[in-house]
Parts: sequence; structure tokens; C-alpha cells
Amino acid sequence: MCADVAQYSKLMERDEDGTLDRLKAYRLVMSALTERHNGRIVNTWGDAVIIEFASVTEAVQCAVDIQNELSVRNADLPDMTRMEFRIGINLGDIMVEGDDIYGDGVNVAARLQEIAPRGGIMLSQSVYDQVKSKMALGFDPLGPQHVKNVTDPVETYSVRIGGRNSPDETSARQETPHTGAHQDGVSGPEWERDTQAVASGFEQARRWLRAQPKRVRGCLFMISFFFLLNVLTSGLSTLWFIWPSLPFVVMLFWQLVIGREEKRLGGTTGTGD
Repeated sequence: MCADVAQYSKLMERDEDGTLDRLKAYRLVMSALTERHNGRIVNTWGDAVIIEFASVTEAVQCAVDIQNELSVRNADLPDMTRMEFRIGINLGDIMVEGDDIYGDGVNVAARLQEIAPRGGIMLSQSVYDQVKSKMALGFDPLGPQHVKNVTDPVETYSVRIGGRNSPDETSARQETPHTGAHQDGVSGPEWERDTQAVASGFEQARRWLRAQPKRVRGCLFMISFFFLLNVLTSGLSTLWFIWPSLPFVVMLFWQLVIGREEKRLGGTTGTGD
């Protein structure tokens, strides 16, 4: 995995100290998530990061978690100061020399990162083939791309992260005109802030849910189903939904807490990417 900050020079030009502080904070987030997914940070220079994983699915899930977490942190910042990373992931053979890695596998990941959209993730064909049927994610085929220092075109796929893989989304949002007032008499800016806050909360919840394994989403679905059935048949006067939901609550706790901790401690093996 290769990652760097989009428009890093402009951010430094606007606020050098603030940008450096934010870069350090965001790298701590990336480091913690990398460790959680059994990865290893190989190198950092400037605003770029190279990370090696033993498992390609862990690499993609780590990238999704990074983008989701940084998106939450960016949500409260003005557009001009948001720090968004572009991530490229490739699966292939590498050469190891000390703590560094080299080779075409690394080079392709770096080139995919260069063409990835802000806040987005770009995959090579080799990565897509491995994860397309194993992960609950959406993928958009972008076709073959000619990248620097790679002879043959690289088949590319972007990961759908809550619709944030469109490079023009940010500018479109900035250009959207605002209405003056809401029909209920609430002032336009105030109503829009409330609406955006609610929409942001739903969007963050949706991103988190999409990033979870199928078993987690299945447990949440069954718990929600029993709760809704409880409300429709008995209202909230009798909360009987707790008992049929209990096995799914236990399974959910195991998946989110115990299972992931065991996976982190046990580690994984596979092909470097």
C-alpha cells in the first residue's frame, strides 16, 4: 500500500505548522490501524507512506478503515484545511533489503496512488481478483491506465467508500448554492447546518456498516428486525425483543471484540503486497 496527501504543497503554503501537526496526528491513526491489520510501515518520507501486508484482504480493509477514520476527522474542518490521502494497493512479488522493499510490486502501488482520487483507494487487477468475492465492498472498474515507469497498462478499480471516490465531489459541494430560508421559518444556514450534521452522522454510520464483515451486518440486521417487530406488535411497553436478540448480541460482541483481538494476536500469512 502506498499513500500520500492530496495537494500537500497547497496545504503547507496555507498553514505550514498546522499541516505538519495534522500530518503527525493522521500518521498516528494510520500506524494504529496498520498494526491492527498486521501490516508494517516500511518507509515514510515527506507526506508519503509505504506499508507492507502479509494479507491482501487486510491491506484493503486497512485502507478502508484509514479513509473512514480520516474522513470523520476531516468532517469538522474547513474544506481548505482538510487533509485527504490518496491510496494505491497492489499485490505482487517484492524484493526485501533490510527493512526496505523494492520491485515492480511496489512501483505499481505507488503509481496507483498517484491516480487515486482524494480520499479514495485505487486497486490493481491482482488485488481486485483476490478481494472481489471476499469483502463487502463496492468496486468501480476504471479500465487500463498507463502509468509512469510501467510498460503495460494497469487494469484499475476504485473502492466505493460512501460515494467519496469521485474526485469532483468536493468542488461540486462547494459550488452548490444555498437557499435563503426553510419553509418552517428556520434560517437557511442554521437549518442547513442541522441537516448536514444529521446527514453526516448517517453517512458515517453507513460507511462503518459497509466496512464490517457479513456476520456483523447479519447480527445487526436480526437485532434490528426483532426490535422493529417488537415496536409494531407491542409498542415499547413490553421489550420482549431482547430475548430472541440475545444470541445475535453475543455473536456481535464476539466478532467485534474477541474475534478481532484473537486475529490481531494470531497474525496472518500470505503474499506480500
